[in-house]
Amino acid sequence: MIQLRIVPVTPFEQNCSIVWCDKTMRGAVVDPGGDLERIRAMADKLGVTIEKLLITHGHIDHAGGTAKLARELGVPVEGPQEEDRFWIAGMPQQSKMFGFPDVESFEPDRWLHDGDTVTVGEETLRVIHTPGHTPGHVVFFHADARLAIVGDVLFAGSIGRTDFPKGDHATLIHSIREKLFPLGDDITFVPGHGPTSTFGDERKNNPYVGDYA
Repeated sequence: MIQLRIVPVTPFEQNCSIVWCDKTMRGAVVDPGGDLERIRAMADKLGVTIEKLLITHGHIDHAGGTAKLARELGVPVEGPQEEDRFWIAGMPQQSKMFGFPDVESFEPDRWLHDGDTVTVGEETLRVIHTPGHTPGHVVFFHADARLAIVGDVLFAGSIGRTDFPKGDHATLIHSIREKLFPLGDDITFVPGHGPTSTFGDERKNNPYVGDYA
């Protein structure tokens, strides 16, 4: 079965995740935004061998450490969807805009598309393209574990911002209601910031995208 440990990183307290296959103890880092020593220390503590990096979208708090960590570990980068290329190319400018240390842009080894799959050890996650917060945002979904890593699409009680370049509110709402909620009320999701929740709880209570919004 797949396992997950959240490692908050950057001044934005972004939920970087280490996911791994408990049979092989091989895993991936999802959204290594920064604080790479903390991420590597947690992987070592868990006994997980990192075999790839998975990126939900191209914002600096989620992807700022990607180039350096991939180089240090000698592993490939998968994601996001290619519409986020401009965000990744502009990573050095993002670092100045948000007051981060200088970071590098990168070229993923594999751009992801809706319906693709990624592997972590012997486990498989489905890729769901969920534009709105950014145009190339993707979600990683593990059906058997009833688990989704949703980046900045959806939060406990809130939704992602859409005031950045190529963000779109209506598109984000569509991504949540038509692509995520149909996966099931019992799905636990890890957002990009803040506590985990379930799609069912958000359908009931989220003031932006719930059934009564």
